[in-house]
Amino acid sequence: MSKRDFYEILGVNRDASEDEIKKAYRKLAMKYHPDRNPDSKEAEEKFKEAKEAYEILSDAQKRAAYDQYGHAGIDPQAGFGGGGSQGFGGFADAFGGIFDEIFGGRGGGRSNVYRGADLRYNLEISLEQAAHGTETKIRIPTMEACETCHGSGAKPGTQPITCPTCGGSGQVRLQQGFFSIQQTCPKCHGTGRFIPDPCNTCHGAGRVKQHKTLAVKIPAGVDEGDRIRLAGEGEHGVNGGPPGDLYVQIHLKPHPVFTRDHNDLHCEMPISFTTAALGGEIEIPTLDGAAMIKIPPETQSGRIFRLRGKGIKGVRSHTHGDLLCHVVVETPVNLTERQKELLRELEEISLGNDGKHNPRAQSWMDKVRDFFGT
Repeated sequence: MSKRDFYEILGVNRDASEDEIKKAYRKLAMKYHPDRNPDSKEAEEKFKEAKEAYEILSDAQKRAAYDQYGHAGIDPQAGFGGGGSQGFGGFADAFGGIFDEIFGGRGGGRSNVYRGADLRYNLEISLEQAAHGTETKIRIPTMEACETCHGSGAKPGTQPITCPTCGGSGQVRLQQGFFSIQQTCPKCHGTGRFIPDPCNTCHGAGRVKQHKTLAVKIPAGVDEGDRIRLAGEGEHGVNGGPPGDLYVQIHLKPHPVFTRDHNDLHCEMPISFTTAALGGEIEIPTLDGAAMIKIPPETQSGRIFRLRGKGIKGVRSHTHGDLLCHVVVETPVNLTERQKELLRELEEISLGNDGKHNPRAQSWMDKVRDFFGT
């Protein structure tokens, strides 16, 4: 099968400059690189094709021979002296550190520097602490520099050496058929250093697991699920990288009286049958102390009384929420005979006046009768 024209392969004109040829090759190499197209024979062939075209057209002598004699001008068997493509120099020259960035290399022999991981700590606090704010201390595990080797990872009296496999670059270049790739050195794992005699305390890691105590300031108004960021208190970075952050996740303990709904508080308020019927005044708790509520006569179970501003002022709010008290009329229990007698007497007096004394029950019965058509 005859070879395609090299200029056509790269998609450039015959008078294209070196920069235009290099730019066109980079674009094709990025598109058809085998690492980006695993198991694709078509991509592999296009990559080979582009590589060969670039190696010829990027060399002034070979390009001149190709322009004059075509493919025969670069065929060593044809005797034109142009010379065939040798090695992998054209590919490496064209791409330099670009494939290093794409496929994990670093170029320039710099060490892998990574930011430390972020950590999360679940902190459980009371509703009162969330409402008013507080300061507490937490104890968290952390990786600190080994005191025995002062973070070097080497046994005292010895030092890490330059990695003999990669020469300190942290990378090794592997030739795989028609192309080469650069990858992390398997001996030093990208650090460029090798520890022949590891520290007995940290076993060469240079860090040991410890615990540290941190003070955490909880702002007033935090709610369930809110997070407090402690910058730089996460895991240490690798090879001098910056540390991560610690996020303290807030969880609220169940409260015996109140439930929280954003900035509002809810509570159930049991009242006696007599208070519900005749009215009265009762004392209820709030987060700031006790408050009095007037219960009007004939109050029904389920009625809600709202106390303005007795809720919580959220972290991002300008005003306090409300306290909503849900009335629950309590049926009396453990009645004496005299109490039972009085209730029966009340029932007898009320007979025949259900619509007057029990309007909700009367209304409900009317609906039932309408439903059954009686």
